[in-house]
Amino acid sequence: MEREGRAGGAASGELVTIGEFARLSRLSAKALRRYDELGLLRPALVDPVNGYRYYDPAQVEGARLVAWLRRIGMPLSRIGRIVALDASAAAVEIRAYWARVEAETAARRDLAMYLVDHLSAEGGAMSRKLGSTDSTDSTDSTGSTGSTGSTGNAGGAGRTGSSGGAEDTGSRGGRGRSPGSGVPGGHGVPGGPGAVRLAIRCAALTDTGSVRTTNQDAAFAGPRLLAVADGFGEGGAEASAAAIEALKPTAWGGGDGALSAADLLNALEDTADSASRAVRDAVAPCADPDGSGTTLTAMLWTGSRLGLVHIGDSRAYLLRGGELFRITHDHSLVQSMIDDGSLSREEAASHPGRALLLKALVGEARSAPVAVACRPDVGLREVLAGDRYLLCSDGLSAVVDESELRAAVIAAETPEEAVRRLVGLAHEAGGPDNVACAVADVVIAAEE
Repeated sequence: MEREGRAGGAASGELVTIGEFARLSRLSAKALRRYDELGLLRPALVDPVNGYRYYDPAQVEGARLVAWLRRIGMPLSRIGRIVALDASAAAVEIRAYWARVEAETAARRDLAMYLVDHLSAEGGAMSRKLGSTDSTDSTDSTGSTGSTGSTGNAGGAGRTGSSGGAEDTGSRGGRGRSPGSGVPGGHGVPGGPGAVRLAIRCAALTDTGSVRTTNQDAAFAGPRLLAVADGFGEGGAEASAAAIEALKPTAWGGGDGALSAADLLNALEDTADSASRAVRDAVAPCADPDGSGTTLTAMLWTGSRLGLVHIGDSRAYLLRGGELFRITHDHSLVQSMIDDGSLSREEAASHPGRALLLKALVGEARSAPVAVACRPDVGLREVLAGDRYLLCSDGLSAVVDESELRAAVIAAETPEEAVRRLVGLAHEAGGPDNVACAVADVVIAAEE
């Protein structure tokens, strides 16, 4: 049995036994032994003869911090790093951890809402079918798939690519927003009787910028995939290229036929995992693999639905009805501070931690100095003829106001013109970083 009270023979006589320390810290002796074994909270002294543990009362605050961090669900491995930091650095780490938890919860919420919408629609369709007196009246709700022309891509500075679709680009006219959302088309499942066939026309461009000597950004534009990635660290260029390569249609099984909503969600999850593995493999030879990685924002097109894969602070925008909507949420420290009201958008522009990512694809599955490796967000989007999508790295969004982005995206007649205008805006703003952007128009498919 552990001795109670103060340890008269321990050090200067100021240490207490594990039983006393358990009462002071409001932790069980079992928990204290576990924290000792894991290196989270070492006793001040272990008796070499009988193995009794003795603690300094000054360790109470640290013990309580460990307990509090466990209560918010933080993994023990991360707690070990936090308790070794000073108070200010620990506060930053805790904020980053919780922002990540909230981002992942939001992603799960979006998926749950999609499933509610999808299953409700299926249930309604089944009810109508069962109530119908003529089963031949039912119609495939997935719609038809449109075709596009040749594929183009851009992976280096000054290269563009496009995918030609139907000549009729449709109107960039206004359609209603989704109920309860400021961003249109968040969870909708398109299709139904009389649904038109759609396709995309797209282009991509990357540029080194005016300051950097190398380009770690990558971009791709094709009939099935639109993607940008912003690499960082020693293996940044390899990471961004590998992430996009893992999402190309040959990797995720995209064919000429439209995938069902459920199949597309599964494909998105699989390709997100593939991108994570590809980045880890690409940067493994680096001296510091967990300091290298990439952001990734991509859209996968099946002919009737658009799937979104997103991690980091590259962005996706939707132009619809003359309004530009940001449809991704930055996984960054400053964005989390904006979200909780501790930082204004104006202050965020000059915040010293504005480059700190809370989520990114990195070389190792553990915390890195600039990012935390974790799963990308995935989701489905409703598309309408006349929509124009913009994907870009922060080399564009960090230096060009959204009002200027909107004006450039509206003014451009074609995706090729749009990406050239956007890169030009980044240069006019000083071009301090690499730039990657991709633009796609949703058009009515040409009749075959």
